[in-house]
Amino acid sequence: MKIWSHSFKDNQAIPPKYAFGLIDPQNHVALSDNHNPHLAWSELPAGTKSLAVICHDYDVPSKGDDVNQEGKKIPADLPRVDFYHWVLIDLPPTLQSISEGEFSSGITPRGKSGPAALHDARQGINDYTPWFAGDKDMSGDYYGYDGPCPPWNDTILHHYVFTVYALDVGKLQVGDKFTGPDAMTAMEGHILAKASMTGIYTLNPELAGKI
Repeated sequence: MKIWSHSFKDNQAIPPKYAFGLIDPQNHVALSDNHNPHLAWSELPAGTKSLAVICHDYDVPSKGDDVNQEGKKIPADLPRVDFYHWVLIDLPPTLQSISEGEFSSGITPRGKSGPAALHDARQGINDYTPWFAGDKDMSGDYYGYDGPCPPWNDTILHHYVFTVYALDVGKLQVGDKFTGPDAMTAMEGHILAKASMTGIYTLNPELAGKI
């Protein structure tokens, strides 16, 4: 399989329009356009019955004590964990691409609706759901795509991996409110092929010029 995007190049910077947050000189972070990027793929294997698209950031701090705290920096050697930004399943195998902004165009406080999505697909909740759980203005179930918004005081660049999976089942066995790990578990034993590309993003002005 092959994957590519008109929105960014593999292992290059993700433009801010595809992010949840962008650098703001006064307040560190401002809300961005939050468009899902364009993605396209080809060379699906024979027997493909559905597609899944997963986007995750593997550089998220495992502890939130210093996240976005004035006068503090998140150390580079802090263990990191996965944060799922997009969990899209049950796409038809006839689909060859996703357009920019087709699934997300702007930020929806308390989250976009789901799981039903375009093309008779389903979207899971992303990890902004637990992140905003204690915020009275933003808490809710965040279905679909919500883009990068890494800590502005992190000392490392964040990597966002977009993967398209070709599956031998037409519908994954998950509940209505499923997560990235739920989808990954349901895909076990059903992946015929996959293709990935990575985008890089930061909200730390000191790192922005290094991408």
